[in-house]
Amino acid sequence: MSENDRRRFLRRMAMASGAVLLGGCDRLAESESFKSLLAKADAPTDAALHTLTPEDALAQEFTAADLSPVFKANGSINPQTPEYLAMVANGFADYRLQVGGLVDKPVSLSLAELRAMPSRTQITRHDCVEGWSCIGKWKGTPLGKVLDLAGPRPDARFVVFHCADSLEKDDSRYYESIYLSEAYHAQSILAYDMNDAVLGIPHGAPLRVRLERKLGYKMAKYIVGLQLVASLDGLGGGNGGYWEDRGYQWHGGI
Repeated sequence: MSENDRRRFLRRMAMASGAVLLGGCDRLAESESFKSLLAKADAPTDAALHTLTPEDALAQEFTAADLSPVFKANGSINPQTPEYLAMVANGFADYRLQVGGLVDKPVSLSLAELRAMPSRTQITRHDCVEGWSCIGKWKGTPLGKVLDLAGPRPDARFVVFHCADSLEKDDSRYYESIYLSEAYHAQSILAYDMNDAVLGIPHGAPLRVRLERKLGYKMAKYIVGLQLVASLDGLGGGNGGYWEDRGYQWHGGI
């Protein structure tokens, strides 16, 4: 199987779990028994997809000539949570990225400190589970280098991204997660610039993750915290992410 064929296969598999929701079958998607069935089906699928994907394989990168004229903003585009509005009001001057959980030394980083670290720039295609794609240029701090400042403990298996936005009318916040090993992929970065400009609010300011081998819903925006954990149980609905708690497939690879 060629790399392009493999990516198409993984994308179809990742989209399958969310197809019911996107198709408008709301009553079925809200059924607790159906959610349980999806969760049981996804567990071996996630493991299989992770095994099928070489950990060092790179997503295709493009040139400036390939940039999309308009890069669509999706999901939350103007968060109204109190903590986010406070950060916007002072231009993110008080922003701190909290890194904790199963680490040797929790750290708190300002945007200036993140920008002072080694950076990576990449021009890549963003693939949404809804079926559209855009090509954008991203600059940010390699995720693995940020985690190394805190020192992941041997029992840490997952990285959880905690965000300042909410898609619900309550106190819940968007969250996502990946395997810890995926955080050290060369193209896994915490982006603060987009298309040679400071990252804008619709696209996740001040910080979003870019995971170029994942579908868009895995690339959390408005990140305020990284938490290393041994298990995803007890976080949100226990499925590893906001959309995964609503039936999407956790691996989200393409």
